[in-house]
Amino acid sequence: MTISERGVAPVRSRSIRSRSNEGFIVVAVLWILAALATLASVYAIYVSNTVSAARVNDDRIQAQALVSAALELTAYQLTAADEETRPSRGTFGFRMGGAGVAVEFRSEAARIDLNAAPKELLAGLFIALGARPVDAAFFADRIIGWRSNAAGEGQAGSEAAGYLTAGLSYGPRGAPFAHVSELWLVRGIPPQLVERALPYVTVFSGQQGVHILDAAPLVLAALPGMTPELLNAALTQRGTGRQNGEYVLQLLGPARGGATLETSKAIRVRVGVEFQNGRRVNSSVVILLNLDSATAPYRVLSWRNDADGPIEDEPRAGSR
Repeated sequence: MTISERGVAPVRSRSIRSRSNEGFIVVAVLWILAALATLASVYAIYVSNTVSAARVNDDRIQAQALVSAALELTAYQLTAADEETRPSRGTFGFRMGGAGVAVEFRSEAARIDLNAAPKELLAGLFIALGARPVDAAFFADRIIGWRSNAAGEGQAGSEAAGYLTAGLSYGPRGAPFAHVSELWLVRGIPPQLVERALPYVTVFSGQQGVHILDAAPLVLAALPGMTPELLNAALTQRGTGRQNGEYVLQLLGPARGGATLETSKAIRVRVGVEFQNGRRVNSSVVILLNLDSATAPYRVLSWRNDADGPIEDEPRAGSR
């Protein structure tokens, strides 16, 4: 072998190694580019989600301010009027910051108070919702048992024992309902009946009866002694004036015992905010009027947005 032939092998070996290194570098570069592309995609998604979340949060902040404005306007309408002309319900709307706001308010006396209603009215509600009279009476007893003082023995102790016998890990509150959602916890009431009853009950009115002019037809149907004929006459004749209210009260005859013309200082305000982008936010707020204060005309008892879950449909007084 000549000297020239011996020099060919090292040169060829170096050439092969060089191409191998170049291939490795290309693969590494491609891998890095792919990683960078993935990182860029993840970052783009993150930025997009952040912008969307910021927009949603901005809408919620604006909605909260608009609901507060609606409460102020509602309180102004109610406190500016004297007792004789103060409306127990009403609607109005306004625009602010490019958003439309629709407001509806109604006295909580239109609902049945779980803490004040007598057994007959509570049972009447469940009968109106489709329960058998004997079952409705049982449900009413359980509600009264839940809200009654559980100290000591006797009937209160028997009520607590019923929860233990049913295998429940809790007993009755033994005090007034703090929220209508506690109705889900009352022993023996079917969930479907609880769900249907929630739009018609409250814990804020403090009244044993219901307002004859504001109550939904189903609530009127729950009045002890109510008949289809009396209910139809009341719905046909009732209006918005106090004199008309007296006339409707007379029309009820034997069913007038659970009805009243007294309103409540607790007012439920439903506010719908619609933004220009089409997004809509609904709120249901219960306020307590403070008629003796010029600086704090109301305080909030309950505030619920649809972000907290579905808001039950408000039963309308005029619906049949």
